[in-house]
Order: sequence, then structure tokens, then C-alpha cells
Amino acid sequence: MTVPFWVAGKPATGTGTTAVRHPFDGSTAGSHHLPGPSDVEAAVQSAADVADDFATLPAHVRAGALDHISRRLSERAEEIADLITAESGKPLKWSRGEVGRAVSTFHWAAEEARRFSGELQRLDTDPGGTGRLALVRRVPKGPVLGITPFNFPLNLVAHKVAPAIAVGAPIVLKPAPATPLTALLLGEILAETALPAGSWSILPLGNDETAELVRDPRLPVVSFTGSVPVGWAIRDSVPRKHVALELGGNGAVLVCPDWTDLDFAARRIATFAMYQAGQSCISVQRVYAHTDIYDTLQEKVLAEVAALRTGNPREDGVDVGPLINETAATRVESWVSEATAAGATVLAGGRRSGATVEPTVLADVPEDASVMADEVFGPVVSLVRVSSVDDGVARINASRFGLQAGVFTRDLPTAFDVSARLKVGGVLVGDVPSFRADQMPYGGVKDSGRGREGPAAAMADFTEDRVTVLTGLTL
Repeated sequence: MTVPFWVAGKPATGTGTTAVRHPFDGSTAGSHHLPGPSDVEAAVQSAADVADDFATLPAHVRAGALDHISRRLSERAEEIADLITAESGKPLKWSRGEVGRAVSTFHWAAEEARRFSGELQRLDTDPGGTGRLALVRRVPKGPVLGITPFNFPLNLVAHKVAPAIAVGAPIVLKPAPATPLTALLLGEILAETALPAGSWSILPLGNDETAELVRDPRLPVVSFTGSVPVGWAIRDSVPRKHVALELGGNGAVLVCPDWTDLDFAARRIATFAMYQAGQSCISVQRVYAHTDIYDTLQEKVLAEVAALRTGNPREDGVDVGPLINETAATRVESWVSEATAAGATVLAGGRRSGATVEPTVLADVPEDASVMADEVFGPVVSLVRVSSVDDGVARINASRFGLQAGVFTRDLPTAFDVSARLKVGGVLVGDVPSFRADQMPYGGVKDSGRGREGPAAAMADFTEDRVTVLTGLTL
């Protein structure tokens, strides 16, 4: 069956169709209709037309819709997980985890919608303000253009759609061309709600068709998750719009000499360097281990990596599946070859078969090699020996990225000192940087982007202060 896209909350069929292929074996994951220019225009104009009414929709209606979406995702969890795996190649166990996270994301957004109330400020703190009280509320900046990547085809969509609904901002969503089917299925659930026509549309457009949407003045907010060059190009192209960017990183781990549970550290490093074939913005890419524990940690990481099962992501028990396509896998393979030519040692893996790259562990990698300096977005981790905690912090901060970092230490002063000095959006103490609670503020600094996700943080990002001053009151 060829599924529709969604314009102003209604299914639409457009003028053409395209198939989505499974990255592991090239089989057809599904097909969908393609929107034409008139469909795009209808979606944007409908968002603009409904903006004022949607902004004043009662909180209980918005929260109720979000609760419904959360509940229906849970009810259809296995079906949705199968679809995520079919179109992205993500192992089934990680797809199931993604559905569970999306259930929570919509739940948290519902809770935030109920308490998004603004605040009161006394103004009689100065004589000129006697008898005056300010009501400060947050109101939507306007309709949102949400652009999402392939690696989390449900939960990163949720992080655009849920906060937009929670604040009453219409959203036009453009999912990744490689993985649009999950977003289109979410449209089925959105259509079950009482949200007004025009408050949401889902348009599976090609990336080359997006620039016009980005420039459209009727979409004053752009929320983009994806690659660094594209993200900054969007921001530069519309300097007067509000542009939120989550652009990825090259996640680093610092293992301090006081950390004794190296089995746990090695297991977390191996798991989250290779999960989703490394296709996560906060996957473990660089590990800086103090020389006192480096040799033992390396041995344990290699053992944990060897225990990971690579294969068909549809099979239960598979830990590492393919990359999104063979082009991506070929690039990762070439970066490993570049590193070895520069003097790196391959401790495990390094080979490619089609779109699948073996879980790869490198050592002695020059800091300027692509696998260290850029975002690999593949199942590759580099182990580095450092002489001190300060050395490790300096090396982590030398990166042009700054999303999240992990620090394995049990010393409280060290934890506070390192977290204060690391130039990243989030520091995980006692764990790898790959942990994300969907209700917390999430985002980076430097080339990792601007703004924060998480329902409450994104709701603030999509809105602006509006002040009402009441006069002649007895306070």
C-alpha cells in the first residue's frame, strides 16, 4: 500500500509516488505519495490561517491531544518499531526503545502544556509602578517548520511536533527522505485528535525542495536537526527568522584514574559507540583514558565489542545493523583507511560489507584525522591514552563540536570541576555521553548547534514573552 502524506491534518496523494528501501538488503520497506507545489502551498497557508486560533486553543485540548498520541504510540508500539527498523535499518531492540522514548516525549509535552502559565510580577518595587502588576505570558512566535533526520524517524519528529502542539504553534514537518514512513504513520494518530485543521502537516519532500520552505515568511520559526553544513546554511539564509539547530557532535568520554568499575565503563563505551551503527549525534566516538587504567580498559572494551552481534536488524538479538545506505558505509570505511594511513592501529573491525561496517576500534589515531576531528556517524571508536585529567579535558575541548561528554569519576570535586570546564551542552558523570532523558534540555555549543530540545526547552524556544500591565490595583 502506498501511504498518503498529510496537508492541514488531511491525507493527500499528490502527483507521484516513491519507494523506501531497507538499508540491509534493499527490500521495499514501503512507499508513499509525493506532495506537489500546490500541496506545499496549502500546508503553509493553512498553518498561517490557523495560527491565531491555535494559539488560543484551551490547554486541556492541546494536552488531551498529546495524551492521545502518547497512548496510541504505546498501543501500536510493535508495529511502529517494525516500521522504524524496515526503513532505517536500526536493530529492532533499538527501534523498540525509540518508540518508548516517543511515548514519553508526548507525555511530557502534555504535562508541560497544562502548566505553561506564565508568571506575575509586582511592579510597585519602584514608586512609578505603584498599583501596577505585570502578567508575563509566552505566546507562539508563529508557525514552525520542523526538519528531521533519518536516525530517529519517530522520536526526533516527536521533539518537533510535541512542543509545537503544546504551545499552540502550527507545524509543517519535513521528515528525512530516507525515513519518512514513520512520520507519515504518526500522521494517522495525529488525525485521530481534535486538533484544528492546519495545525499540522507532514510533507515528505526531497532535501532540494526544502530551501523555499525555509525562506517562506509564513514560517517564522525553523527547527532543524541534521548535518552541520546544512544547519548553518539554513541559519545564514534566513537571519531574521528564529532558527534552532541540533547539529551533532563527536562524543567524547574521559575515564579518570579513580574509576574502578572498568567492566561497566567498557560495556557502556562498546554499546554506545556501536548502537544504531554509530548513527547517533551522541554516540561514543573518542575515549580519553588515563594512563593508569588505559591498558585494562582497552582490553575490556575489545572484549565487549567482540560480543556484539552484527547482522540483519530485523532479528532479535542483533546489536549492530547497517548504516542508512552504502554511500554512508563507504565514507566511514574511507575514514578508517585515512586514519590507518596516518598511523592509527585497527584493534577490531574495520571492514565493510555493503551498507554494514564492522564495529571498529582504533588506537594511536592522530587528533586531526577525520575519525577524531569530525563526526563519524558510524560504528567507530578511537581509544586515546592521556597523562592527566587536565590533558583529557583539553583534548575534548579542542573539538569544534560540543554536544555532550561523559566523565567516569567517583570524585565529586573532579566531577564538578570537569563539568564546569567542558565546553559542551551536557556532561554525564559516571556514564557515556549517549544518555538522553527526553524531558531534559538537550543541545550543544560551537558547531553542535543553537537552542535546546526537550518539551519544556523547545516550548520556550518556539515562543516569546508578551507582557500585560494591569493598573490601579491594590497589591
